Amino acid sequence: MTKYLSIEEAVLKNKKAYWTAREIEQQPRVWAEAQQTVTNNQSALNDFLTPILSLPNLRVILTGAGTSAYIGDAVAPHLSAVNGRLFEPISTTDLVGNPKQHFLKNMPTLLVSYGRSGNSPESVSAVNLADQVVNDCYHLVLTCNPDGQLAKEAKNNCKAYSLIMPEGTLDESFAMTSSFSSMLVSTLCIFSPDAKQLAIAVDWTESLLTNSVESIKEQAKNDCERLVFLGGGPLLGIAREAALKCLELTAGKVLSYCESPLGFRHGPKSLVTNRTEIVLLSSSDSYSKKYDTDLWNELVRDDKALSIVRLDQQTFAQDVALDDIWAGLPYIVYCQILSFFKSIDFEISPDNPCPSGEVNRVVQGVTIYPLAS
Repeated sequence: MTKYLSIEEAVLKNKKAYWTAREIEQQPRVWAEAQQTVTNNQSALNDFLTPILSLPNLRVILTGAGTSAYIGDAVAPHLSAVNGRLFEPISTTDLVGNPKQHFLKNMPTLLVSYGRSGNSPESVSAVNLADQVVNDCYHLVLTCNPDGQLAKEAKNNCKAYSLIMPEGTLDESFAMTSSFSSMLVSTLCIFSPDAKQLAIAVDWTESLLTNSVESIKEQAKNDCERLVFLGGGPLLGIAREAALKCLELTAGKVLSYCESPLGFRHGPKSLVTNRTEIVLLSSSDSYSKKYDTDLWNELVRDDKALSIVRLDQQTFAQDVALDDIWAGLPYIVYCQILSFFKSIDFEISPDNPCPSGEVNRVVQGVTIYPLAS
């Protein structure tokens, strides 16, 4: 019988956990398909992006809401360093709420928009506001839904290009998992392709799914009330997404928090109790890792937290290292699995952890107000 995350399909369906488990486990395959999608569209992408990226003073803004915003948070530091130009992560919720503070009228802008459904009101509004405020604005849309409004509007805009993620990434589950990572991988393949690093990330993750699911399941049984995810640079964006997954999948029963290892000492460390779990997403950079190690040693000496887990090359028992942004892929899968099993332990449905509707798969109830010119 088919199993996902070591649980039989029938059991998953009974627990209303089938889609979340399946979509977490499919990610290594989906990443390879995302890479191939970029390759298949490379000529068209080059034709669209090359003249835009050659514009003097071009701004590149990476935007989305919630999980989609954290894609930009994760990839921006890496893309800025690799490309020698600033990639700015600004959420659609910030752009829509304060457009005149974020958009610059006379600076040409490439707005890279992420959306699982492409129908979130802020996502669509951010595109329209950018066109309204910025004199010379271009749009690259990465979405999992070819029928969503973002994708449809891009087709009718000569200054826009829409790239659709592989089939199956339009997650059926409430929580974004493979949609998040497929859009992240696609962004890297467009702006900083590295087939070798992606292949290693796939190997790490497949090994995790084969060898570590049961141990993560046991970890999830810890009686914690707070779960902290720590990461620096690109891994701070991954930590943000990990914290949101925990909050979503446990329906807020486990309060989650994220911070950088250095930032954690500046007040947030006061939240650590004997019912706090800490997951440190360790950097592979020799300089940054020193700060990770210092905090790790400090937390161990404090001996106050319920548990402290460090994710790094040794945790995954791998011989080949990954750059931080690529390590973020197996790291987020680890965190997704941990949150999934915590949800199960609370007898919450991972596929729909908020059935009463206060929080929805696609955000509802947002009024978009016209912006006066």
